[in-house]
This record gives sequence, structure tokens and C-alpha cells, in this order.
Amino acid sequence: MAKRTKIKDILKGGFEGQEVTVKGWVKTFRNNQFIALNDGSSMSNLQIVVDFENEDPSKLKRITTSAAISIEGTVIASQGKGQAFEVTAKTIEILGDSDPEKYPLQPKKHSLEFLREIAHLRFRTNTFNAVFKIRHHLAIAIHQFFHEKGFVYMHSPIITGSDAEGAGEMFKVTTLPFDKTPRTEGGEVDFKKDFFGKATNLTVSGQLEAELAALAFSEVYTFGPTFRAENSNTSRHLAEFWMIEPEVAFADIHDNMDLAEALLKYTISHVVENCPEELAFLEQRLSDEEKQKPQHERSDMTLRDKLNFCVNNEFQRLTYTEAIEILKNSNPNKKGKFQYPINEWGADLQSEHERYLVEKHFNKPVILTNYPKEIKAFYMRMDDDNKTVAAMDILFPGIGEIVGGSQREERLDKLMARMDEMHIPHHELEWFLDTRRFGTCPHAGFGLGFERLVLFVTGMTNIRDVIPFPRYPGSAEF
Repeated sequence: MAKRTKIKDILKGGFEGQEVTVKGWVKTFRNNQFIALNDGSSMSNLQIVVDFENEDPSKLKRITTSAAISIEGTVIASQGKGQAFEVTAKTIEILGDSDPEKYPLQPKKHSLEFLREIAHLRFRTNTFNAVFKIRHHLAIAIHQFFHEKGFVYMHSPIITGSDAEGAGEMFKVTTLPFDKTPRTEGGEVDFKKDFFGKATNLTVSGQLEAELAALAFSEVYTFGPTFRAENSNTSRHLAEFWMIEPEVAFADIHDNMDLAEALLKYTISHVVENCPEELAFLEQRLSDEEKQKPQHERSDMTLRDKLNFCVNNEFQRLTYTEAIEILKNSNPNKKGKFQYPINEWGADLQSEHERYLVEKHFNKPVILTNYPKEIKAFYMRMDDDNKTVAAMDILFPGIGEIVGGSQREERLDKLMARMDEMHIPHHELEWFLDTRRFGTCPHAGFGLGFERLVLFVTGMTNIRDVIPFPRYPGSAEF
């Protein structure tokens, strides 16, 4: 097979006058003469000029939108507008036909709702070309960040016998038959006859396993899929999503905040530097979308302004108690404009409250700390007041919470007491408690929802549009 030259390399220059072979998919074919070809390597198309008078008419009819073709030709300086270089075709080979009467993605703008219905084809659009290249770069940047800092990458289990959050809404994993499920004498499912000999689930977090490793390697991180069986049909929730979860020994809540802020700034800066074409496209797309909204609902910042806003500003740090006072005395709260009014200490903050703090009050990213223990998980370190825990959430413009973490409770007696309060059986987590029995030390970590990060960086508004194959209630295609 002839070696192909990538379109992105031709568009950079340096091939003028050279014979090349390019392969890709037809975006458009105008006047039986100009093919816009794309091979996925660039947001931009390469123009192919066809000598239609000397080409087989039956072959020209097969050059339709999304047909896969191979072109051998010469790179020349373009005489037309819109491109610096083009290729004059000497030979055209049709590699794969695409029936224009049946192919659903014609050269026009399609709604994201429509594209979700044909998600197996949406990669072929410019929007999703940009989104998933940025997703790739974010993943690379995350690994680079931790590698440069000496962290060890740990693969935590996807099938687990524990519930890290104590949430309970988990997907069961079983090989037991549904029609003849074995039961105990008390009528409960007999999991001893299941594959693992006990009840197991898809993981909601790799955190507890990462803690085991951190108390040997000092600095580790996990980056993998996690699952929540919540029946949430919202633009911010998925049943399957990816999490980045570092755990660091000999670290407190302040070290944790420093690490999280540095990670976010590093990854966003990486995308700004390496994805200018994709960001420019998505920024224009977002701008066009904003024009359809009422003036009061439009964003004050462009996409790239928003990214630079997070990179260039020091994150504002304040306690939950301080945030509650700000929210209680805010105009939206006093005028009844919050959907969830803030009346007293102990309220669980909603996205509208988080966005107010970031976008209106401080005008910079915010890190909230020291939350009431009642609204946080059992493993978070108890503060001296016995009312709050050393937890932290990082809040971003347009999205609210993007990171959640804490200093972990390293004191065995305190940890077991919290487990008792939350009715978590000790025997199910003896392996975890051993880390507090044998060489315990202060340590901290956090979770960064990868799709939330991609959502923020791309400016997309629905989390189902930033993961290749979204899983949500009623949908498990592919």
C-alpha cells in the first residue's frame, strides 16, 4: 500500500512541487472539480483539484460526502482563497463508497441532540474532531504532570467489594442467573455461590486502593473509569466516567490544594499551547451559540479568555463557613433568586452557589475548605472543632465543582468512630484499616472528574458530548 502523507503535514508547507499520496474522507465535492478532503489529522481540509474532463464520469459520481478515497498528485500553491496549498490529482481511487441518499451527516450544521442519536458517526464532524483531540491532549498532560513530579501510576481495580463513598448506588457484578438466583435460608441472595464468593460492584473510586499504594510509594495517582448507578438524566452526570485520583503521603490539606491547583493550571496551559486550531474552532462555535441566548444569559468571557482566567489567577481559598456568610448576604439570596436559598450553616452547596462565588463575588477560581462533617465522606480528617473536616472543593467558572478532595483521617480511632457513625462495617474494610495500624502518617488526595475538565476546556455544555461513548440511564449503545 502506498505510503500516505498526512494532510496536517502538507498544510504546514514544505511539500510544494512534490508527488504525494493522500487518503481520507470527502467532506464536499464542488463543481465536479474541487474535493475537500480530511484524514482526521487536522481540523482543516485539503483541497484536491480534479481534472474532471479527463476523469471517468462513473468514478466522479462516487465521490460523495464521507466516501473514503486515495489521491496521488502534486502539491502546488493554491490560487484560490482559504488555503495556501492544494493537490492536483493524477489518480483517484475510491476506497469506500458512501451512499448520499442514506448518509445522515450532510455538509450542513447539525444539532448536538441529533448527533447524540447517531453518536457512532459524530467523530466525523468538526466539533467532535476538536473535542476529542483536546480530550487526548488533556490525558497526555495529566500523565506528564505526574510523571515529571515523580508520581507512580497505579491501576486500581474496576471490580471491587467495597463502596469507597458509602453511597450505595453501585452497579452489581455477578455471574448468578437472574431466573434461578441461589438464596440463603433467610431468603437473601447467596453470593458465596457467585464468581468471587461475595457481593461485588463496579468501582465508584480508586481512592482507597490508591491510599494503600501511597503509604508505600509516597506519591501515586490513578486514572481510570468509575461508575455510578444514579438515575440522573442531567447535562452533568454520566453512569460511566473517568477519574484522576492522586494520593500523597506526608501531605496535609494545604499541600493538597497546591497540587490540585498546579495540576489544573498545567493541563489547561498544555491545551492552550498545543490545540490552538481546535480551541479557535470551539470558541467560534460557542460564540455563535451564545448569540442565540438572551443578553443576561451570555458569558462575559470567550472560551480562551476563560481558560487563561484560570491559568493566570491565583485560586481564592476560603472556608465553607466564610462562603456561607457571603452567600447568605448576597443579593441573589436576599432577593430570592437562588433556587436553593441559603438560610443556615450546614447547607449542601449547589452549582448555583458555587458559580456565584466564582463568577460574581471573587471573579476567580475558588477553593472551599473545612466542610461540615455531615455532608462529607467517612475518610476525611476531622478538624479540631469536631464539626468540620479537612475537605476541599475547587470551583470553576461555568461549571462549579471540578475537584473534590481532603486530608485523609490517619488516626485509627477517629476513622473507626466515623465509620460507626455512618454505619460502615469494620470487617468490610479491614485491609484499609491496616494502613492506619501499620505505619500511619498524614496523607491527602483528591479526585478530578476527567469529563468535567474536558467539558470546561472545550466549552461544551453537555457532559455526554465529551466522552466518546456516553453511558446514562436508558443508554448503553455500542
